[in-house]
Formats: sequence, C-alpha cells, structure tokens
Amino acid sequence: MPPRTNDHAPESGRDTGPAEPTGLSGPSAPAGPAAPPGTTDTRPGTGDRADARTGTGAATRTEPEPGAGTGTRSEAAARPESGTEAAGPGPEASPSGVRMAALRRFSAAACRSRGTHLTVCAALLAVAMTAGAVAVGGGRDGTQAGARTGADAAPAAGALAVGALAGGDLDAGVRALQSHLRSQPRDFGGWASLGLAYVEQARTNGDPSRYPQAERAFDRSLALGSGNEQALAGRAALAAARHDFSGALKYADRALRQNPYSERALSSRIDALVELGRYDEAVEAADTADSRRPGVPVFTRYAYVRELRGDVRTAREVLERALDGASAPADVAYVATALGQLAWNQGDHETALTHFARALAADEDHLPALEGRARAQAASGDRAGAIRTLEQVVVRSPLPGPLVALGELYEARGADGDRTKAAEQYALVDAHAALARAGGVNSDLDTALAAADHGDPEAALRAARAEWDRRHSVHTADALAWALHRSGRSEEALPHARRATATGYRNAAFLHHRGMIERATGHDGDARRSLTAALELNPGFSPLGAREARAALDDLEAAR
Repeated sequence: MPPRTNDHAPESGRDTGPAEPTGLSGPSAPAGPAAPPGTTDTRPGTGDRADARTGTGAATRTEPEPGAGTGTRSEAAARPESGTEAAGPGPEASPSGVRMAALRRFSAAACRSRGTHLTVCAALLAVAMTAGAVAVGGGRDGTQAGARTGADAAPAAGALAVGALAGGDLDAGVRALQSHLRSQPRDFGGWASLGLAYVEQARTNGDPSRYPQAERAFDRSLALGSGNEQALAGRAALAAARHDFSGALKYADRALRQNPYSERALSSRIDALVELGRYDEAVEAADTADSRRPGVPVFTRYAYVRELRGDVRTAREVLERALDGASAPADVAYVATALGQLAWNQGDHETALTHFARALAADEDHLPALEGRARAQAASGDRAGAIRTLEQVVVRSPLPGPLVALGELYEARGADGDRTKAAEQYALVDAHAALARAGGVNSDLDTALAAADHGDPEAALRAARAEWDRRHSVHTADALAWALHRSGRSEEALPHARRATATGYRNAAFLHHRGMIERATGHDGDARRSLTAALELNPGFSPLGAREARAALDDLEAAR
C-alpha cells in the first residue's frame, strides 16, 4: 500500500476552545471517545499516502459576473469562482463511462508517443477528471448537485465548515458560499470557508485546479481580516495538500498563536512534522493535540505517529477506541479504513477486508476503503476482484497509488492486452504528475516511486533527490534508496534504505527494497533476512515486488 499520511483525516471544524483530554498518551484512556459531529474527510489527494492540479488545457471554469455595487477592483478580482464546467454530456450519460472514455483517449495518445505524451496529458487528464463531475453534477451519491432541499440557500458567514463541507453536498455548499460572498464580499470568514471548500473539492474530485482558487480565497480572507486564524489554518491545510510541508508547519504555527485549540491547525502541524521526518516533534505535537482537541482527526494522526515508531499495538488500540466512539458515517468510514490499512500492512488481510467492508457500509463511495479492499483482495488471491475494484477507483480518481497498483495487477495477470493496459496506467501517473505541478503541487515522491519501477530510473532519481532535499521522512529515504538502486548506484542507496527502516516502522515494501539493495552490494546474509522479513510481514505487499522478493530469496538460497 502506498505511503500513508493523515492529511486524509476528517476534521470537525469545532475550534471554539479546549475540550476534555482523552489521555491517549497515558495509561487510562477512555474506552470510546465521542466522534465530533459533522466531520469531513479533508484528504488533499496523496500526501505520502499519497495524498493533486490545474494544467495546460484544463477544463475552463467561468466566474460569475459581478453585480452592481459589489465593491472595489481588488474585491472583484477575488470574486468567488462558480466552478461551472463547460457543457458536458447529457444527464443520461453514465459518469463512469464518460470518465473511462476520457481516460482511454488520453492513454491511447500517451502510448502512441512517449516523447510527446506529457504535452497533452494535462489537458486530457483534466477532461477525464471533470467529465464524471459534469455527468453527476458533483453529488457524491450520484444525484444532481443542488437537488437537496435548501442546498443553495446562502449560509451565514463561515457556516460551510461544519455544514455543507461536512459530508453533505459539497458542490452545492460551494455555490451557496459564492452566492453569499457576492452579497457580502468583505466577509473574511466566508472567504476562508470557500478556500477550505476548494481544498476539499480538489481532494474529492481529484481536481487540482481548485488549489489556486483556494489560495486566492485565503489571500482575500487575510487581506480583509489580517491574521485571522481560520484562513491561516486553511493555508496550512492547502500547503499540506500541495506537499509544501514546511509551509504547512509555518501556517499551522501562526494559526495556533491565534487559537491554540484550532483542530485544523493542530492536525496540520502533526502532518507537517511527520512528512518532514521530525518524528520526535510529531509525537509531542500529537500529545498536545490530544490534550487540547481530542476527536477523530487527532486520534487517527496519533495512531499513525505511533505506527511510524513501530508501536502497532498502541496504534490499533487508539483506532479501535476511535471507531467505537464514531457515529457520523464519514468518521466511521475514515477510521475503519485506517484500521484496514494498519491490518493490511501487518499482513492480516482477512481483518483488513473486514474493516474495509465496515468503512464501505458507512460510505460506499469512500475511495481509500475501495483501494484498500482491492489490495487486500489481491493479497488474498482474488486478483479478478481486485482488478474490478481498482478499475472503479481509477475511473473516479486517477491518482498514482491506485494507478500503479492496477498496472501491476495487469502485469501479474499477463492476459492478452494486459501489457498495454498496464502501460496506460503508468502513463496516467505521468499525466497526474504534470497536472499536479501545474496546480502548484510537488509531485516528486509520486514520480520517484512510479518511475523507479515503471519508467525512467534517472527521472526517478532526479525526483527522489529533489524530494530528499526538502524533507527526510522514512518514505523519502525509501524512495531515494530505491531510485539510486534502480539507477545502478546501490552502494549509495544502502544507507538510505537502512534509514528508511530505522524508526521501527513495519513496511514490507521498505524491507523488500532494502533486501534487494543489500543483495546488490554483496550483503547476502542481510539480504536474506530483509527479504524474509518482508514476506513474513506481508506476503501480498505487491504483486510484482513479492514475486521479485521470492525469486531473489530462491537465488540466494541456491548460492549458499
């Protein structure tokens, strides 16, 4: 499973003051923390979990015409954007069919000319990502946006954060905020809420063009209300979504100086420290957040910090308590998915499937749960089911993790046409990276991981080195080690591979990479131990990686 960050976690939006601490870091934590009402999944798209962006030829969005007397030139320049797409297919069109057709058009163009496909990938992938949204009107359940009673009513200033943003009709909520801001253009809280809504749309729809829109909304909010905490916390979330973790930390700290109990800022601060590889500080930040603002967003981050330090038992216990106390479907789906990912990472595929099933029972459209179920299906021997599930995922959200996973399953199956199908998925990863960069997102980690195995090793190495220059997490250490190895620099790779496994984090892919590098550098005994540990931990961690690990072990045993 691709690297996981907790910038996917739901946030309650309740930042009004201190809450009763749960004592997660102490010996007497309560059995079932209450989940905050109205939580929403705020995943930006990938993180090290993967987890973005606008590009050349992206679908045009129109802005509403400003009304008479609506304010100054600077206000007009920052007016809310409507998000209205260009004319699309009629209501009878199937959203999945529309988007898959667009994806196939891109894949065919990309595979015809590897040298030129990045020139067209941004436009075609943008069409692919927006086509389904046009067909379904943006509703998560496939209903037309705005069909719900009162969905278009303009909210009070800043009301979206806990209302429409919290798992309801997001697109309708955005339109409501835009309408409100046309009549109240100096409402800095409304602008901050609109910025957060755009960040959430980018995550939900895989539409990176929303990030520049979010940035403009936050800038407008800060211009109207200098230093306001809501906009600063929003800028932190936006920076994290763009993988600018130093910026996320800066904005989170500024927001916390204004409001030490800001749940969003506390959560973004943990995420930033984790992704920068500052794990001791991340532990302290998680403890602080637990004492100030206990709830699902903090609990899930607390658990992930513990998992990264090798404390799987505590991570599981915290998530189980969070799930026991969760009531909102978004909370149940998110926490159950986190438990499924934790179980899968430890090779417990049946338990993982149980957790993913619970997540999907709460929210049948929760894409991380669908992706996790596909990986667990593949690891359990149900390759056909895994392929069907991942095909559903990439049609709706063509992000690098599931695209690579689907491509590898096609390769492992090896049926007629599967090699071409796999190449199409890997080409879409390149397209995603181009689109990400155009939207201001750093996509070097995604590029390094995918290109090292399925693209240009030298391009993978350039991306991995660039990412390593920015942050020293276990995931960037692993990516750099593997890119170096695949580029023929295994001696240089070995210290990074060892660093990736030094925190105690139990990850079979890391152990596989380390074992292959140890073998290439003549450390056969260490290679046997690392490769054996990878397969014992999670024998289904990757259809191609696990096969390579077994073959390498067989060769090592034969050479003894």
